[in-house]
Amino acid sequence: MRHKLLTSLVTLSLITNLYGEEHKSSAQIMQEALAQMEALVAKKPIKVKESSQEVNNTAFRLGKYGTFKFEKANDNVYIMHGPVVGPNKENQGFMNNPAIVESQNGLIVVDPGGNYNVGKKILAEIEKVSKKPIIAVFNTHKHGDHWFANKAIVEKYPNVEIYAHSNMIKVSKEGEAEVWYGILNRTTENLEGTKEFAFPTKALEDGQEIEIDGQKFMVQHPHTAHTDTDLLIAHMNSMTLFLGDNLMKGRLGSFDDSSSIIGNIALLENIKKETNFKLYVPGHGISGKLDETIDPFLNYLKVLLKEGKIAYKEDLEAYEIKDEVMKKLPWMKDWDAFQNNMPTHLNKVLIELGEQELEAGSSEE
Repeated sequence: MRHKLLTSLVTLSLITNLYGEEHKSSAQIMQEALAQMEALVAKKPIKVKESSQEVNNTAFRLGKYGTFKFEKANDNVYIMHGPVVGPNKENQGFMNNPAIVESQNGLIVVDPGGNYNVGKKILAEIEKVSKKPIIAVFNTHKHGDHWFANKAIVEKYPNVEIYAHSNMIKVSKEGEAEVWYGILNRTTENLEGTKEFAFPTKALEDGQEIEIDGQKFMVQHPHTAHTDTDLLIAHMNSMTLFLGDNLMKGRLGSFDDSSSIIGNIALLENIKKETNFKLYVPGHGISGKLDETIDPFLNYLKVLLKEGKIAYKEDLEAYEIKDEVMKKLPWMKDWDAFQNNMPTHLNKVLIELGEQELEAGSSEE
């Protein structure tokens, strides 16, 4: 009905203009008016409202991975779960789980993302949740896919405080940031604008408590787990635990020289035994309740340790047992990077077992 009314108004306007030419017949006037109306509508359709396609174009879209937005996960906590894959051109280097904690006067962000350009898009999505300013940021560890987007936040909020473990700040400034810049730039080609790095500005230590605008946080530094730079961040108001890459679901990352698979197992087992948070947030993958979120990754690591101990006693190498170990991990078969990373994780378990034996021998002497 509304379309017919608009069409009638356009027709009336055209006829009125043409009647100014008195030498033309009414038939000529009507014919020319209709022709002009059709040309006008074909050239420039009348817009009644913004189409759904145009609305979608303003969203954070990543090709085959779909559209990403922040969703309320727990009380005043919002999470954007990134694609559960490694860094590549199509995901533009976005693969982690940025989170927002909303306070009375502002927003607190956990791990804003992997580069400046991704950070700009994540900022736009944050503003769809709340127009409050960002007053603080937490970085869970040294890997750039979690914190390089600090740059976009600092650009808009120059006085924002960025918190991280003291060792994360130290090693990032000493070269770890450059290492990760090289990795992400090579795999995503989307790091323009990311330098100069926006390093964390406030150091936190194991067991420290901090309050930001009425929101209470407790942090734990696992000395031997995912890396030697990690923080677990407990938001006490909502009872949400952010574990960073000490926990993953749906993909496997890497363990570097500062990490410990055996230590990571001990950490997750202790969390299962000692905590009862409402929500557990992994560094990659979907958040959830205690067992459903922690068990898949924990059980994977425990299988590696069990099979590694058998192989170590029999003096076998990781490559000799990897196929048999894979068969014992059916729930992992669709995890991103499982085929590539599982053998290296298994090899690391064997190295750690060898180190333990050397330490035990040294202590006996």
